[in-house]
Amino acid sequence: MYGLGVKMKDPLYITSHGVLVRKGNTLYFMNEEEGKKALPINGINEIHCYGKVSLRSGASSLLMKYGIPVNFFNKYGYYEGSLYPRIKLNSGLVVVKQSEHYLDPVKRAVIAGEIVEGIKHNVLQTLKYYKKKGKQVDTFIQDVKKEKIGGDVPQIMSNEGRIWHAYYKSFNEILNKFEMGNREIRPPTTEMNALMSFGNSLLYSTTLSEIYHTYLHPSVSFLHEPAERRFSLALDIADIFKPIIVERLIFKLVNNNMLSEKDFDRDVGVFLKDKGKRIFLEEYQKKLSTTFKHPELGRKVSYKYLMRLEAYKLIKHVLGDKEYKSFKMWW
Repeated sequence: MYGLGVKMKDPLYITSHGVLVRKGNTLYFMNEEEGKKALPINGINEIHCYGKVSLRSGASSLLMKYGIPVNFFNKYGYYEGSLYPRIKLNSGLVVVKQSEHYLDPVKRAVIAGEIVEGIKHNVLQTLKYYKKKGKQVDTFIQDVKKEKIGGDVPQIMSNEGRIWHAYYKSFNEILNKFEMGNREIRPPTTEMNALMSFGNSLLYSTTLSEIYHTYLHPSVSFLHEPAERRFSLALDIADIFKPIIVERLIFKLVNNNMLSEKDFDRDVGVFLKDKGKRIFLEEYQKKLSTTFKHPELGRKVSYKYLMRLEAYKLIKHVLGDKEYKSFKMWW
């Protein structure tokens, strides 16, 4: 099983082990179980590998020619790295201005603060949604509401940490099963931590792919500290959407009994089995593809396109065209 069906420039999720090879201008996925299967390269915009997938040099060359990034994850769902095509969109001016806003503590704090304002708003919208469904989350709503965003970047990051802490404590009230416990990452030690790590890594790679289609440099961030071997701007943008994409999806999967204890495996940590991954990925793709009318654009956009719009807004901000306002869910 190599993931979801592909149509009209969709992501391809590979959940089994195998090899990507090229014959002529055709891309194939091969393994012992499924044999050799052609992939519609004109209908793929990115590939996410959750199995042990190797690429022959010809396949790599073909993917780079078509501008298709390939993201790799380990068995716990952690993002490990990407094979990225040569940058198609390149603007020295944007990268210089982006870097200036990172280097200036005041300018950086303005953007970081607005990112956390978006996180706070979307956390509250999610909690209010579950309050309407009868969940006892008033205490957590008040804890998030009282957090006043401001100061320098370290203070703003402290604000963010307290918002996530209050939000995570609400999960045991929202969930019908699976205890949240402490947020543990490397490795996750509970089903909920496994689901969150899997979903967050997936959202990070999706956000990274959307940044790739803009002039922004993915390593120059404003809230998270830039570091080697990670694209920290993707972390900045992904955090805004975690409450409304990742957590809402997890609550749906758990509370509707779409996932059970049988879909997890344990060794050093807890991780989803292949069947659980496929269920998660299918629902995740449905979520990203869902469209709604954007009040400012006056046309329908998808959840996925919202991430690219966020990057566009940051470009306008660093160029001085329009002040950045993070995405805040209005429904």
